Amino acid sequence: MADIIDTSEFRNGLKIEIDGEPFEIVYFQHVKPGKGSAFVRTKIRNLINGRMLEPTFRSGDKVNKAEVEERQMQFLYEQGGEYHFMDAKDYEQTYLTKKQLGDAVNYLKENLMVDILFYKNEAIGVTVPNSVDLKITKCDPGMKGDTVNGALKPATLESGYVVNVPLFINEGEVIRVDTRTGEYLTRVTA
Repeated sequence: MADIIDTSEFRNGLKIEIDGEPFEIVYFQHVKPGKGSAFVRTKIRNLINGRMLEPTFRSGDKVNKAEVEERQMQFLYEQGGEYHFMDAKDYEQTYLTKKQLGDAVNYLKENLMVDILFYKNEAIGVTVPNSVDLKITKCDPGMKGDTVNGALKPATLESGYVVNVPLFINEGEVIRVDTRTGEYLTRVTA
């Protein structure tokens, strides 16, 4: 049986269930108007399809806490549009589709540890680390004398993602990429 949560317990990041679907509270605000009863204004994100809603709850309303579990898993391989992961504790394997992964697919490489969110024992999403180190597989060489401040060039990473990098970065080097913004951070030296 799911736990029942009162609106006074709302906080950012709390996972709740509405109409049989899991949501995460992105923003909430308790409002106490001069006249009438208090209410809670919220922004919630559907954990399955990413849709945002802005429902208002009366003070004292109760909702179910979503039965979600986050497990640390290792990315193994991609085959036929399915991305396979293995639980680090019990070696159980699961897979997610490219649609379920969203932007995280741009940063996956073999053996990368990620957090996978399960709802009612079914994988629904993934959280990658804030930054990942990826090897550049294709990159044009920087031209000598082309030293305009902040000049960038496109580089294709081992995951297939294309990121803009400074001119001094070459093919075969490993760079660190911010997974929240998709931008180059720094060159990684061994």
